[in-house]
This record gives sequence, structure tokens and C-alpha cells, in this order.
Amino acid sequence: MKFDPRNNKFTAIFTGEILGAMLPSIILISLALFVAYKFIDPAPPRKIVIATGNNDINYNAFASIYGVFLKQEGITLETRPTSGDKENLRLLKDPESDVDIAFIQDGEAHAEGAGTLLSLGSLYYQPVWIFCRCKLETTHLSALKGKKIAIGYAGNGTHTLVSTLLAESGVTAENSRLVETGGEEAAEALRKGKLDAAFFVDVPTSYVIRSMVEDKQLSLLSMDTAEAFSRKFSFLHHLVLPEGAMDLVNNTPPHDVHMVAPTATLVVKENMHPALVYLMMKVIAQVHGGAGLFNTKDEFPSAKDTDFPLSTQALNFYKSGLPIIDKYLPFWAATFVNRTLIVILPLLALLIPLTKIIPMIYVWLVKRKLFRYYGELRYLDTQLREIKTAEDQRLFVEKLNEIESKVINVQLPVPFSQYAYELRAHIELVRSKLQHEKYMADTKSGA
Repeated sequence: MKFDPRNNKFTAIFTGEILGAMLPSIILISLALFVAYKFIDPAPPRKIVIATGNNDINYNAFASIYGVFLKQEGITLETRPTSGDKENLRLLKDPESDVDIAFIQDGEAHAEGAGTLLSLGSLYYQPVWIFCRCKLETTHLSALKGKKIAIGYAGNGTHTLVSTLLAESGVTAENSRLVETGGEEAAEALRKGKLDAAFFVDVPTSYVIRSMVEDKQLSLLSMDTAEAFSRKFSFLHHLVLPEGAMDLVNNTPPHDVHMVAPTATLVVKENMHPALVYLMMKVIAQVHGGAGLFNTKDEFPSAKDTDFPLSTQALNFYKSGLPIIDKYLPFWAATFVNRTLIVILPLLALLIPLTKIIPMIYVWLVKRKLFRYYGELRYLDTQLREIKTAEDQRLFVEKLNEIESKVINVQLPVPFSQYAYELRAHIELVRSKLQHEKYMADTKSGA
């Protein structure tokens, strides 16, 4: 027969032995994949629902900006108008609600508690602006007692905060007329003399605030108790609006104005997907990271809020920034890699030791083909002295030949051929011993 190096008899790596050696590994890997499939976080949803507020221009404006950034990452942001911060908080706490995230003024949940809700941090300051039809430049809020005062719409954060500030200063519904109105409606009423004073919780870039600051008939009050309020209520911050900060040409305001300010916070349900939380942290850092009249660059977003504990992802973001993968890959690519690593790392823990075990199992399976013939050969070797007749000897030789024939027909990978040759050598050794025993028997019978 012509030699063919491609013949399986000489070169093949046997599928049966390989599968047999890898079977335990396949079972372990399959088990690891099953466990990972059961317990790994599912892929993040492609839609986020955010609660804003009908009358809050800033919340709605920022939600629109978030939506642009999120759309670039393949996520749709659905805005849910509400009556204000109180309803936002209620929707987040309602397990039947589909709202995932909401704007809430820090301090709003001070009395009700955070429940299981988590914070992504503070976004910006919301200063309390107090305008009145008076000539006072610096005042204690108690000076407003007996006045007709706009305290914001019922249900929003302005109403809750202003009610607290006035009550602490002795101004109540019993000694003053508190009107539940706000925004442009309150500003217009104040200009027309239908109100004596009005409170606004708003950013300095607001059209309403700028128009009122420029109105010479109105005075912007400075709170001489701003520091005291910030000490008593941890969610309030003492801010100073510098002289001329709103208009340097006209020196508006004409003096430093002391103010208190909560922060606007972004609050999420505890079960919001971690990948989406990191994405939101990335977005709000891009939107709110710039400098402003009351804050320095990169001061926001921050962990200034006090009502809600920070989510794990937000805490990691404030300590170390985004995970490396999220910094350099698009959102869905980073999410895929992160989820894949959760599966791959446990598999590597299994595969590293298995790379050592599998070859050992494979070698044993290949050698096992010859082990049984060694058992038969050893048995024959122990029976040599039991041969008494020519018939016994003939049967013994036939058995040896049978074993040798089987060994010759065993197909082994080339690296293991030596074991077959060693076995045949041992067969020949037993055959030699048989010849020796026969010679000794013949010698004795001849003697």
C-alpha cells in the first residue's frame, strides 16, 4: 500500500477523543452561560420617560436639550408634562407609573422622604428672587407681613419653598394675603399693582427675571437672613448676586443681593437600567458643566442635593468620571461590551484551568485504547507457568497473536504511536518468555 501522509491512520486527531476530553468543559461553559443569561442585566430599553412640569420653562427646556443628545445615542426621551414637583415625585414613587426620571427641586421631598428613589445629583442653582413695589434695599422677610404676596403655583417647588421661608419669618395666611400664582402671570400682576411682592425661583437668564430686574418700579430684595436660612435648611445655599452682575452699564443691581437657592435635581427610580444612568450622567455633564452667574465651570452636575441618596453609577461618576469603555465607544457599543464582559470574565476563570485539564483528559482517552490490551497481556504473562501441554501452548500463542493483531489495527495520532510500539515490544517479550518456557520443558523431557 502506498504511503499517504494524509491518511487518518497517521495524522488525524480523533473527533471522539477530542469531544470526550472537552465534554466536561462544554458542560461547565454551558452552565456558566445559562447562569449569565439568567442574572445578567438585560439590554437597556430605547425609551426614557421624564416628568417635567407645565409651568416650568427651565425643566421643559432642559428636557428638550437632553432629548437631542439622547437621540444621537439611539434613545428616545418622552416628556411627561405635570403640575409640578409634587406630581413628579408622586409619579416616581408610583410603581405603576411609566415615568423613569424627573426634575425635582431639592428640599421638595424633605418632609415626605426619598423612599427608594435615587438621585443623579444637582444640575444648577435655583435662586429665590423677591421683587416688591417698595423702596427697601435690604430687608428681613418679616417686613412683608400684611402684604399681598405671590408664592407660586400650588404643587410646584416654588410654592413649597416660599411657604416655608415666609412661615419661618412669621408671614402666614392669617396675617398676609398669599396668592397662588407665579411666572409671567405673577410678574404682570406685580407690575400692574395687583400684588405687593412676588417670589420667583428661577435662573438669572430667565426672560421673566431679567425683565423684572430692569423694571425701575420694582425692587429686588436682599435677604439679610440668607446665611441663617442656609444653616437651618441644608438644601438651601447662600448666594450673592454681585453689584452690576445683571447689567454692568446700568449697574444693575445697584448693590450686592443676598439670596438663598435650592438646586434642581434629577431623580430616578431605583430600577432604572445602569447603562441608561451612566448615559444620563454623560448628558447632564455636557449640558450643565459650563460656568454661570452663580457657579464655576464644572461645578455642576454635583452631589449638592440632600433629599435623595446618590445612585451607584452617579457616585462612581463623581469619583472617577465615566467608565473607560463609555468614554471611547458609542452608547450601544459600550453597552454590548460591558454586558459581554460579564459573561466572558467568568468563562475565562473556567477556561484557564481547563486549558491544562483538557490535554490531560485527551491523553488519557487515547492511551485508554491500549490499556485493556495491557491487561490481557499481563494476565497471559502470569499464566506462563500453567502451560503443560502443546495444546495449551498453541492456545497461548493464538491469544498473543490476537492481541498483537488488535494493537496493529488501533489507529492513534502520530504523537502517540510510540505507545503502540511499546505494547508490541512487550507482546514480543511475553512471546520470548513463552519460547524460553517451551525450551526448558523440552530440555527436561529430553533429559
